[in-house]
Amino acid sequence: MSLPGGRVAVVTGGNKGIGYAIVKGLCEQLRDQGVVYLAARDEKRGQDAVNRLKDAGLNPRLLQLDISNPKSIERARDQLKVGIDVLVCNAGIAFKNDATEPFGEQAEVTVATNFTGTVHTCEKLFPLLRPHARVVNVSSRAGDVEKIANSNLKTRLISEDLTMDELKKIMNDFVSAAKRGTHKDVGFPNTAYGMSKIGLTAATRILQRDIAKYNKNEDIIVNACCPGYVDTDMTSHKGTKTIEEGADTPIYLALLPPQDGKSDQSVPKGNFVAERRILDWTKGF
Repeated sequence: MSLPGGRVAVVTGGNKGIGYAIVKGLCEQLRDQGVVYLAARDEKRGQDAVNRLKDAGLNPRLLQLDISNPKSIERARDQLKVGIDVLVCNAGIAFKNDATEPFGEQAEVTVATNFTGTVHTCEKLFPLLRPHARVVNVSSRAGDVEKIANSNLKTRLISEDLTMDELKKIMNDFVSAAKRGTHKDVGFPNTAYGMSKIGLTAATRILQRDIAKYNKNEDIIVNACCPGYVDTDMTSHKGTKTIEEGADTPIYLALLPPQDGKSDQSVPKGNFVAERRILDWTKGF
């Protein structure tokens, strides 16, 4: 695999839906200034998506990446060793409302992908981030922290000194409680998808805080966002937005210009963003 010059962008879950539109939009924006990797779990589906974009005059590259598989993440890291300028963590799953799997199973699978897989991907790929890199975690308004009924737990989740290890334990506690059927009794919400996105947004805040601490002068920005209610497989095509409209905010965050030491409070940094606007996730939606 030859390595490109110029800017390097990676979009997980890029073979369909919002991820596909993000890849397309970044290809259109970057053109010959770099390369966009369409990362997909299924290599054939990923290649089919790459071919469709090439037929449209664009030139993405395929990257096989299953965020639920640590070895797959490590292989992708080794392929991307030249460095990363844009990382959009879009891959995710949601069980349908009529799913028959026990809630404990839904919680385990959903958290493993939407939270653990995404965080693990960030942890493995962050050493490759170049100065001025932009990271976008595609979260959701469904991850409303006000759904946490336990006030002490909610306080910890929005705390400025919450650690990643502590957050991982909270998410594991949710899965364990869900398997026992006691998750509501201890103040967790009755939504696996919502809790996974609460965890992802909380993780985004930690990732920004930690990377700013250890890479003070490199202008690396990490944000979470909600693409909105989009017409995709995940919404059973009931969403009111097109995939291009859903991709707008992630692309905006992925291409935030260099800050060069400026402290403009209007520029999202460690925030939750929807419709290109910063929302105060700590106070609920």
